[in-house]
Amino acid sequence: MTSGLISHIQGYSTKDGPGIRTTVFMMQCNLRCLWCSNPEAMLPGKKVLYYVNRCQRCGSCVRHSSDQAVTMTADGCVIDRRRCTNLAEMVNICNYQAYELKGQDYTPEQLAAKLLRDKTFYDVSGGGVTFSGGEPALQYQFVHETVKLLKKQGVHTALDTAGLFDMTELDGLINDIDLVILDLKTFDRQLHQQLTGVDNTLILHNAQAIAARHKPMIISLVIVPTLNDQENDVIRRLDFIKNLAADIRQVDLLKYHNYGAGKYQALGIPYPLSALPLGDDDQLKHFQQLGLARGLNTTIGG
Repeated sequence: MTSGLISHIQGYSTKDGPGIRTTVFMMQCNLRCLWCSNPEAMLPGKKVLYYVNRCQRCGSCVRHSSDQAVTMTADGCVIDRRRCTNLAEMVNICNYQAYELKGQDYTPEQLAAKLLRDKTFYDVSGGGVTFSGGEPALQYQFVHETVKLLKKQGVHTALDTAGLFDMTELDGLINDIDLVILDLKTFDRQLHQQLTGVDNTLILHNAQAIAARHKPMIISLVIVPTLNDQENDVIRRLDFIKNLAADIRQVDLLKYHNYGAGKYQALGIPYPLSALPLGDDDQLKHFQQLGLARGLNTTIGG
């Protein structure tokens, strides 16, 4: 039986496609974007986050930790994640929700049943369900089976992807999905390698392949100060989108934020962009005008 591992499910979203939507965040990703706001979804497997600001220093987790892998200090718990074999148990042991488990198993039937509870909201708003991540294409069989169950009930579906996948594997899913939301991080291949860990040759090829099917698309351009906010690169991305000759519903400029920094701390890993300034509104407005001048429906932040 096909099953999927889901980081979390966000209801009543208005940012991941048209109308009121439920966004399903899948675990695992094949990119390593320096600005990722969902680090818990990068690697496969379930993750336990520890939020020191919720910790009351009661010591319950210390007493229950295996191999003395959790120790208490004045600043909170110190966790040796390599040694601790029962960290997931702390989620139920802690009375203050300092520990949080990310990653829950679903079958397509279970997930579809949960998502259909909000069908009334989808219907009245023209909304639906968006599969995001992580990278949902890495669990394409599970996503496709769930999409087919939702389509039987008339639910609009969207795939939010970075585009790094084998198109032959996702052929059926791309055909059945109603909308593809594609993230273009940068146009330059070498820079893409530096910022995400992979080059973008396959991503650009897949963008063209999806466009050739006249599949409705929203293309997102995240703008990260000093990393990919060079005007020349943004222009190259916009020109690439214009030349796709596809059903491009929207080009969405996304302002860099550091909302995910707390998750890095909760996972015990350093946030790679701690010294980076936040995005600039005036710069985004300028890039928006560049997109509009090319006949692209260019928005800021959804």
